[in-house]
Amino acid sequence: MTSSSKPPVTVLVAEDEALIRMDLVELLGECGYEVVAQVADGQAAVEQTRRLHPNVVFMDVAMPKRDGLSAAEEIMAEGLAPVVMVTAFSQREVVERATAAGVLGYLVKPFGRADIVPAVEVAVARWEQMRQLEQQVAGLRERQEAREVVDRAKRLLESRLGLSEPEAFSWLRRTAMDRRVTLAEVAATVVAQPPETA
Repeated sequence: MTSSSKPPVTVLVAEDEALIRMDLVELLGECGYEVVAQVADGQAAVEQTRRLHPNVVFMDVAMPKRDGLSAAEEIMAEGLAPVVMVTAFSQREVVERATAAGVLGYLVKPFGRADIVPAVEVAVARWEQMRQLEQQVAGLRERQEAREVVDRAKRLLESRLGLSEPEAFSWLRRTAMDRRVTLAEVAATVVAQPPETA
């Protein structure tokens, strides 16, 4: 592997049947993925996902201690990793529960090498899209909050200092430049000040 190539996608495998688990681990390795952990129950899957931060989790539905669907739900809710369900069950109820849990892939046993790569690549790509959307939403929320603070500060300056709206905005902008801080930081200071000290 050259230094410019991407590191392999890391995978955690949660499957209680040893033979199926070994086959899946072998298939993943043949496809160029790195299996970082193998577990046999849903609770261990959650714990190891928290600890190892794999790029994707392959999770069986029916497992001891804790079923794969509730484990997948927790992993997805905590934003730990995308989950691909691996199951012998293709009943609508199981698919619906998997969808409700937020899983990003679904493999029905028996499966082969040709099924593995699309399952991993789609899950990882959709996970990345979800992460980017969350960042965009957070950025929009921050900008909206900053705009609201600036508007509140302008209104306070208008009432406290008798300024017009353009004058209040100019005062905020000039103060931000003088202090070398953002407009929102100056506005937050104005909003936090008691009226008599403005």
